[in-house]
Amino acid sequence: MKKLVVATVLAGIFLCALGCALADTPVQVAPTGTGVTMIPADQWENTYPDVYASYMANQDNAEIVDHVKEYPMLATVYEGNAFGTYYGSARGHYYCVQDLLATGRPHKLANCFTCKTADFTYMTLEMGDSAYALPFEDVAADMKQDVGCFTCHANDPAAGLTLTHLYLVNAMGADADKVAAINAVCGQCHVEYYFDSDSKATVLPYTGMGVANPDDMYAYYQALDFADYTNPRTGVRQLKAQHPEFETYLGVGSVHAGMFTCADCHMERVTREDGTTYRSHLLVSPLQSEAIMATCAACHADLPGFVHGIQEKMEARTIAIGYKLEDLTNRLADAVASGQYSEEELNVIRELNRKGQWYWDFVFVENSEGAHNSRLDNSCLDKAEALIDEALGLLRR
Repeated sequence: MKKLVVATVLAGIFLCALGCALADTPVQVAPTGTGVTMIPADQWENTYPDVYASYMANQDNAEIVDHVKEYPMLATVYEGNAFGTYYGSARGHYYCVQDLLATGRPHKLANCFTCKTADFTYMTLEMGDSAYALPFEDVAADMKQDVGCFTCHANDPAAGLTLTHLYLVNAMGADADKVAAINAVCGQCHVEYYFDSDSKATVLPYTGMGVANPDDMYAYYQALDFADYTNPRTGVRQLKAQHPEFETYLGVGSVHAGMFTCADCHMERVTREDGTTYRSHLLVSPLQSEAIMATCAACHADLPGFVHGIQEKMEARTIAIGYKLEDLTNRLADAVASGQYSEEELNVIRELNRKGQWYWDFVFVENSEGAHNSRLDNSCLDKAEALIDEALGLLRR
């Protein structure tokens, strides 16, 4: 089940800082223009051998699961979108490019590489938004690195953390200095996003952290009249949520957001023989690190039991509502085909379906299964279930 691979999934979530002292450093932004250069990750091996070795160890996180086979209802819930055909689970950052090329989903434009490789990040800094609209095949051969040193440090790891994905800078707006840099660099990839209809650039559906929540993001999409795809049988213009770990962890209801950073929970601090320390870049679940669990033990005597308890409940509820959504999709499709409903009646149900799926998907695709912010997740599921039930109630048997 999805919840049983969460400990492994989390190992592929966050690539953050070189040291915990960097948590309080201000956010730096990478330069842009034709003068931009990039130093590949392997050229830092001799300078930071321990960090580099731990970074390369992410290839051990190699397991991948097809969620469509795991949850057959996804073929219906995501019908009309490529995720309904294949949806692989997250694994180590080492496999980002490989997994993108092997998804079986068609890739038309280079914007699909947005979070997958430092090579494309460099390209966007050099070329600007025009890079996003390049044909996928034209740039694929040049995408040789996965997420790497450049992604979070640009070309000077010793200088601290640097944002290289400018769409996050734009999304945080005036609130950028309120977000710990160590969280922001993780948020470069672990966010909800969409591709602009005109420029094809990657954009986040908010400006300012105060509206980086599911309610305001839905309102944003509504005002934009945006849809990721249309279900061919129901006519519902659907939104496909991505992986909103950043917005979930920092969102309303989060218990730990003000106390711990991404690195505190997912990047163990290792002590060398000479007594110096470094942040391991082997990205792990807190449940896989004795050092991290020892810190958590101050408040959680049984951390595995506590986390798994949250995840099991969240998993069960999320999947149950997912099957309700499948039922709604099929029944709405039948209603459309029957010719017994007016377009006005169908559009009311379609809107309930669209909104209900948004709230459900926001939880389903977030990789912590409730561990990051169970209050927000349960609130989303409450709204999703109410909307789905209302829609089902409008469909005559």
